[in-house]
Amino acid sequence: MPEPLILSWSGGKDSALALDALRASGAHGPIVLLTSVTAGYERISIHGVRRELLRAQAAALGLPLHEFRLQPECSNADYEAALAAALAEVRGRFGARRIAFGDLFLEDVRRYREERVIPLGFEPVFPLWGRGTAALAGEFVERGFQARLVCVDTTQLDAGFAGRAYDAALLADLPAGVDPCGENGEFHTFVSAGPGFRAPVEYDVGEVVMRGGRFAYCDLVPAAAAAPA
Repeated sequence: MPEPLILSWSGGKDSALALDALRASGAHGPIVLLTSVTAGYERISIHGVRRELLRAQAAALGLPLHEFRLQPECSNADYEAALAAALAEVRGRFGARRIAFGDLFLEDVRRYREERVIPLGFEPVFPLWGRGTAALAGEFVERGFQARLVCVDTTQLDAGFAGRAYDAALLADLPAGVDPCGENGEFHTFVSAGPGFRAPVEYDVGEVVMRGGRFAYCDLVPAAAAAPA
C-alpha cells in the first residue's frame, strides 16, 4: 500500500507542482496538506491568503488539511515548537513519517528543514529539487495551472506586480535577476485551478495593501463573501 505523506503546503505554485509530482509517482497516499496560519489575521502565514480560500483549495484537491497556528511575529523557536506539535498530531492521525517540501534550489533552506524534521523521526522529501526554474515556470503555465501573485517583496520587485495573474505575460515582464518561480522570496502566489483540482477555487481580487513598509499584499476575497446579499 502507498505510504501516507505530509506535504508542507503554502497554497502557492511550488506547493501545487510538488503535489502534482507526488501524485504522479503513485508512491504516496494519502497526502496530507500541512499549513501554518497566523492567529488573529486568520490567513496563511507569509502568503496572507484567507483561511476560507485555503480550505476551499484543499476541498478542490480532495485532500485532508491540517492547520497549525502561529502568533504574529513569532520567533524561530516558537515556529519550530508549533511545527513539531503539528507533525506529531498528523503522525498520530495518519501514521505518516515522511514530509515533502516544494523547495527548488536554496541549500540553506533545505538544510534548515532537514535539521528540523529528521530529529522528529521524519524523512524529508524534495520532489522538485534541482529543476530549472524557468522551465518549471513555463510548465506550470502551459499545463493550465491558474495562480495569482498575492505577496510581493518590493525590495526585489515592483508593487505593481501584486495581484497579477501568474501567466506567460507576467513571466515575460519579470525583470532580469528575479527568479521566475520567486524562489528568492520575490513573490508568493495562490493557485486556484489546474491539474488535480476537481473545480476552480472562485475568488474576487481585492485591494492591495502595504505591510511593514516592504510587502505588497493583494487580498483575495472568496466569491461567496464578495457577492451582494
